[in-house]
Amino acid sequence: MDEFDCAVIGAGIVGLAVARAMAMAGREVVVLESEGAIGSGISSRNSEVIHAGIYYPAGSLKARLCVEGKRLLYAYAQERGVPHRRCGKLIVATAPGEAAELDAIMAKGRANGVDDLVLLDASQARALEPALECVAAIHSPSTGIVDSHALMLSLQGDMEHAGGVLALKSAVRAARCAAAGIDLEMVDGSALRCRTVINAAGLYAPLLAKRFEGLDPSHVPDVHWAKGSYFVLGGRAPFSRLIYPVPEPGGLGVHLTLDLGGQAKFGPDVEWVASPTDLEVDPRRGDGFYAEVRRYWTGLPDGALQPGYAGIRPKISGPGEAARDFLIQGPEVHGVPGLVNLFGIESPGLTSSLAIGRHVCELPGIAA
Repeated sequence: MDEFDCAVIGAGIVGLAVARAMAMAGREVVVLESEGAIGSGISSRNSEVIHAGIYYPAGSLKARLCVEGKRLLYAYAQERGVPHRRCGKLIVATAPGEAAELDAIMAKGRANGVDDLVLLDASQARALEPALECVAAIHSPSTGIVDSHALMLSLQGDMEHAGGVLALKSAVRAARCAAAGIDLEMVDGSALRCRTVINAAGLYAPLLAKRFEGLDPSHVPDVHWAKGSYFVLGGRAPFSRLIYPVPEPGGLGVHLTLDLGGQAKFGPDVEWVASPTDLEVDPRRGDGFYAEVRRYWTGLPDGALQPGYAGIRPKISGPGEAARDFLIQGPEVHGVPGLVNLFGIESPGLTSSLAIGRHVCELPGIAA
């Protein structure tokens, strides 16, 4: 049986950030990825937004790691030349009854340490974005966008430069947890004994954890898959900032985001599905997108939206339930030496990735 100090399961943005942090801390690291390329799951199907840290409950991991992660990510992208832009965003109230919700969002953001938010009236918002229709808005200047694939390639490069190894097409079937180490059983029949295992398998993290012999199953949450479809705009949008409605249950509403080339996309919506492989975009859902987008952009032309792509949120709360915080469980929680499970790492996981890597490295029983 081969032996390794530390194995990270999953080569998405979060898995690579954790592996990078562990390798740069002097740990011997292997990243085990079931697919033939990095970032082919959640990390390739999102909005690529650098979030400010506004929406999350004060004191939560989402709030703390998003705010810290935003700072780390901007600095990292600048230092490494990862394409990004601090474009800002507007959170808009499109009806008088929503204006009070903006006050609550402002208060939540300030409680989380987001100190650059500005409340705007309709004329001030239109001065920034003349095509916008709203009654009031919040301007978040520190929200931005990033090239997620370039970010992952940079994280991979740092990890490998520090001595880490990436193993593609290396799916983990199960594990046996014991005091002597954690034995990983691979799909190809091979085995690997590790002192530390980080389960960063994204959509599949809870399902994989349930196959870890020696881990009390009461520590593994049920997984719920919330599909989000995106529609792309034919032509150029008349906006230079991201435009978000007030949040809706299960997500942040059908918002407008821009990529680094200026292409606009709208989404994601929320559709609870039975499988994480359900990634087809139903063109009929576009009908609802027109109504939602025209609440803040009345000039959206008929026929301008085309099906784009869909992603799946790895939720650990189901329909109608309150959103749960990131669940980062180390040995102090579940009692298994050397094991860390990352559950429910949905948005703002990309923004938080570098902070999550640092957090995992510093967990009791994991820190070198």
